[in-house]
Amino acid sequence: MSEPNRDDNDERGPDRSHEIFAQLDDEYAREILVETVSSSRSAHELSEACDASLSTIYRRAERLIDCGLLAEQTVVEDDGNHYSVYEARLDRLTVDLDEEGFSVTFESKPTETLSDRFTDMWEEL
Repeated sequence: MSEPNRDDNDERGPDRSHEIFAQLDDEYAREILVETVSSSRSAHELSEACDASLSTIYRRAERLIDCGLLAEQTVVEDDGNHYSVYEARLDRLTVDLDEEGFSVTFESKPTETLSDRFTDMWEEL
């Protein structure tokens, strides 16, 4: 596969087309992205919405995070309990085909926390 053309929002580095295709081929991974596109959801909420076990949700979420398609944030409640919520980072996906093969370019949505925004800004430099 060829090196994808990248836009300013894509920080993936080496060509990860195969990884991204593999994630988008997975039914649960697609459902997680759809469920988190407009608002953050916890693993328990995703488990119910996707009709999947918690372990399945955690495995798929980890893979999506590794590909940069999903963001994880920790929510700390007043009583000290904490849990993770997930939000889709995928905004637009483009697949190109040329004589060298397929390439994938995707634009990421900015993350919500100040530290994540700083990291995003730093990586763009």
